[in-house]
Amino acid sequence: MAYGEADITLDVLSFHCPVPVHETKRALATMSPGEIILVMADDPETKMDIPALLNRSGDTLLDVEEEAGEYHYRIRKEAE
Repeated sequence: MAYGEADITLDVLSFHCPVPVHETKRALATMSPGEIILVMADDPETKMDIPALLNRSGDTLLDVEEEAGEYHYRIRKEAE
């Protein structure tokens, strides 16, 4: 995945629960529908927490890449 594909990049590497989810939620609240955010995290809990957040918010998880203990989530902001 090319980083240029995201409108916003959120680096929460080295932060643990609940910071990655809280910061992702906060960033999504500032975005316009159709914008894409790349969330970079290394907390394994995000594999469950990010999808749970998006299930509640209605935003779309486009893909997840895992490499060397890092998780990269591409999320599209949907209409409010």
